[in-house]
Amino acid sequence: MSLQDLLAIFAGSIVGFSLGLIGGGGSVLAVPLLLYVVGVRDPHVAIGTSALAVALNAFANLAQHARAGNVKWPCAVSFAGAGVVGALIGSTLGKMVNGQHLLALFAIVMIAVGASMLRGRSGEGDPAVRMHRGMAPRILAIGLGAGLLSGFFGIGGGFLIVPGLVMASGMPILNAVGSSLFSVGAFGVTTAANYALSGLVDWRIAILFIVGGVAGGMVGMKLAMRLAGRRGALVKVFAFVLFAVAAYMLYRSVGPLVGLG
Repeated sequence: MSLQDLLAIFAGSIVGFSLGLIGGGGSVLAVPLLLYVVGVRDPHVAIGTSALAVALNAFANLAQHARAGNVKWPCAVSFAGAGVVGALIGSTLGKMVNGQHLLALFAIVMIAVGASMLRGRSGEGDPAVRMHRGMAPRILAIGLGAGLLSGFFGIGGGFLIVPGLVMASGMPILNAVGSSLFSVGAFGVTTAANYALSGLVDWRIAILFIVGGVAGGMVGMKLAMRLAGRRGALVKVFAFVLFAVAAYMLYRSVGPLVGLG
């Protein structure tokens, strides 16, 4: 096993841990990890590979959350159905954009995500919430928008889906984390299939990434259950990590153009 293989497993474990813990951060972390740690050279291949790996890791974590009773299936399936349509459109548009430009845009999205995370997440909400006619339009509209952005940037979308589910349904954050993983997986499979048709998936790296992700996800999910009502501090730390990674990505993608790298 080469050093790159070991790095792929290690990077996957980080992504799986994030998905299991907060339902997001998968591709937001996976793309820069694949580019700058594992050594994937083409940004489009990194996006396609991460989409596949994150999708399968999300489904593995979904199974664990489902067994714990954290998934609101009607809301999760409705959100994902609308999001898949958006992800297909978004991933088609994303392949048309220059890879370096896409990285810069991706970094800006990461900064916006980090800023939104700093508002914190509470554990309040209605644990008995059920899908109803008045909720459906909100679920579908937010799902479509989240899927569009997810597909365009090749991100799983958990950081968009979790607050979207909370806003649309009023469910507790732990239920939103568990339910979001169905959409993360569905969006990722849609994006990965679109990229794979263009030969933009490194299958070996993806498999190793998934192996690491399953192990990391088990740890993350267990910690999520413990921290369900006390996640504010962790989210703030993670937001600052996003800022740091986004700044590095901007440096790598924009720096050479302005004489900084």
